[in-house]
Amino acid sequence: MDNSKWPARAVLPVAQPGLKFIFITILITGMLFYFEWILFAWCSFAVILFICWFFRDPDRSVPEDEKCLISPADGKVIIVEKQEKCEYLSDPCIKVSIFMNVFNVHVNRIPFDGKVQKVEYHPGKFMNASFDKASVHNERNALMITTSDDTSFAVVQIAGLIARRIVNCVKEGEMVKKGDRYGMIQFGSRLDLYLPRDFDVAVKVGERTKAGSTIIGYMK
Repeated sequence: MDNSKWPARAVLPVAQPGLKFIFITILITGMLFYFEWILFAWCSFAVILFICWFFRDPDRSVPEDEKCLISPADGKVIIVEKQEKCEYLSDPCIKVSIFMNVFNVHVNRIPFDGKVQKVEYHPGKFMNASFDKASVHNERNALMITTSDDTSFAVVQIAGLIARRIVNCVKEGEMVKKGDRYGMIQFGSRLDLYLPRDFDVAVKVGERTKAGSTIIGYMK
């Protein structure tokens, strides 16, 4: 897992974790053109364009409603269910899972204002993130956050079949704000939300979400 610090907004519309991949590929492409390996050079140039597109980091308009909890990820809602037991919360909860494919923006955002009480990293496997068992067996990183009225929820980054690097840029004790960028999962994955049992869910399975702007539901 990468714990490097990430600014709120890079100068370029590309997420900072992707810059090293872009610079390395530019260097390789330049060398290929220099040695006149033209076909390989143009293929490498295409890779540069793909990396820039994959690590795109667009601005988002965060809803102003103080009680709404927003999506931490772009993707598709694959699970909305009640659970009697939760690995991250002491009480029964509602689980909402969002699957991100390779075509989605992969920058993750804070769902709701609060204080990070705990950061919990689990090494694990890299099975298909659309499988529910990925929540338990895959590499993952969880943030347990407490709101100003002592309501707790968790947001969990889960590596997928292709994803091999979870990036998290917040620490325990840090105050976080709804809509802030806090990390990403490189090359496909999923995000799980564990919310209070009385949370008012506003999304359904199959719906598409955008990090920082789609309302997942409302805190009571």
